[in-house]
Amino acid sequence: MRVPRQPGLSVRLRLTLSYAGFLMLAGAVLLVAGYFSLSRGFHPGVVFTVRSHRDLVRSFAPTAATVMAFLLVFGLVGGWIISGRMLAPLNRITEATRLAADGSLTHRIRMPGRDDEFRELADAFDAMLARLEAHVAEQRRFAANASHELRTPLAITQTLLEVARRDPDRDPVELLDRLHAVNTRAIDLTEALLLLSRADQRSFPVELVDLSLVAEEAVETLLPLAERHHVALETAGGPGTSSGAVGALGAAVTVLGSPALLGQLAANLVHNGIVHNLDAGGWVQVRTTARADTVELSVESTGDVLDPRLVATLTEPFRRGTERVRRDHAGVGLGLAIVRSITLAHDGTLELAPRAGGGLRVTVALPRPRGRTSLALAGGEC
Repeated sequence: MRVPRQPGLSVRLRLTLSYAGFLMLAGAVLLVAGYFSLSRGFHPGVVFTVRSHRDLVRSFAPTAATVMAFLLVFGLVGGWIISGRMLAPLNRITEATRLAADGSLTHRIRMPGRDDEFRELADAFDAMLARLEAHVAEQRRFAANASHELRTPLAITQTLLEVARRDPDRDPVELLDRLHAVNTRAIDLTEALLLLSRADQRSFPVELVDLSLVAEEAVETLLPLAERHHVALETAGGPGTSSGAVGALGAAVTVLGSPALLGQLAANLVHNGIVHNLDAGGWVQVRTTARADTVELSVESTGDVLDPRLVATLTEPFRRGTERVRRDHAGVGLGLAIVRSITLAHDGTLELAPRAGGGLRVTVALPRPRGRTSLALAGGEC
C-alpha cells in the first residue's frame, strides 16, 4: 500500500539546484573578495591610487554579472547532467522494486561497475529477491503438498462411506476401524501443520531447558515402539542421561527455548530413526554434547544406504527418504521439516549426513545461554 504524500520536487532537480546554488555562492564569494581587494588598491609590495568607488563599480559590475550568469547556467546544466548520471543506478533499483511489487521475483538488477553504495544496495536487493523467490516457491510447494495430503484422507473417507451406502450388509465394525485410522492420520497431519506454523512464527515462551533430559524423555516415550520393531535405543552425553559416560559428561547442556518444542524436536528425531531403520538388528543412538558456544543433540541410526543428494532434501515437507518405513508408524512426512523449523526458531543449525554403512546422522546445534540472561531465567525472572 502506497502512503499518500504531497507532491514535491524530484531528487534530481533538488540536486541540480543545490549544485547550481553552491557554485553561485562560491562564485559570489570570490567576486566579493576580488572587489574588496581592488577597492583597497592593495597589491603585494605596491600601493596604487584607485579611481573612485563609482567608477570601480561601473567597470566591475558587468564582469561580475556575466560571471554569475555563466555560473548559473553552467551549474544548472552541469548539475542536471551529473545528478542524472549519479541517480541512474537508483532508477534501476526503483524499477526492480516496482517489478517485485507487481509479483515478478525473477528479475535481478545485476548492477555493473565498481563497488560503491549503489552497487552494495543493488547486490543486497538481488540477494533479498533470491531469498524471497526461494521462500515463495517453497511455500507454494508446501501448500500444494499439504492440500494433497489433506485431500487424501478426505477422499478415502468419502470412498468408504459410498461403499457402505451401496452395501448396507457390510460389516460396520470394519468400516468404523478404517474410518478411525483415516481420521487419526488426518488429525496427526493437522496437528503437525499447526506445530510447524507455530515454530515458524516463533510464538512461544522461552526458559532454560536441559537438553539431555529432553532427549531422555523422548527415548523413554518411544522405547515401546523401538522394542516392537527390534531397534535398540542408546543414550549418551551430559547430565540427565541414563548412560551418559560419553561426550561432555558433567558439562551444562542447557539451552534457552521452549520445552514443548524442543521435546517435539527430540521425539521427531528418535521416531524418524526408528521407523527408517533396518528390519532387524538396528539401533538408534541419542547423544548430547556441550561445546564452547553450543549444545548439540545428535541422533544416529542404522538403515538403508542413502544418497547424499537425497539427504539434502529430507527437511522439505512431505519428503520421505526411503520406502522401507514401518507402515503403522509412517508419519505424515513433516518430521524433519518440523525439526528444521524448531531449530531455526531457536537460532540453531541442523546438519544431516548419511552414514557410510547405511542410515543417517542428524545433528542439532543450539546456542548456549550466556551471562545474566541464563541467571535471570534460572532465578524465575522469565
